Amino acid sequence: VQLVESGGGLVQPGESLRLSCVASGFTFSNYAMGWNRQVPGKERELVATISSGGSTYYKDSVKGRFTISRDNAENTLYLQMISVKPEDTAVYYCYAGRLGRNYWGRGTQVTVSS
Repeated sequence: VQLVESGGGLVQPGESLRLSCVASGFTFSNYAMGWNRQVPGKERELVATISSGGSTYYKDSVKGRFTISRDNAENTLYLQMISVKPEDTAVYYCYAGRLGRNYWGRGTQVTVSS
């Protein structure tokens, strides 16, 4: 099983960024997928999820700014981020979950700074 994130980087406040997570080694379409993020010294927090059926959930602070989506044909999860803020700075982790089985990627750093 592999989850490989990409798309992170340094952006200025108000700009946009799209994260990708390419999955392999399991049946992607059967799994709920999501993005978490973590800042050093703080607990990892849930950012957004998307079910196998396409239902979505967002952390309140990112609603209206982030959009999670999935392409089951390409085994890829996305997180479109617009109007980013300095408080969005974190390592973003992709995860897959189903029936108590969870898989995690290694993360991609997003830094929002002027």
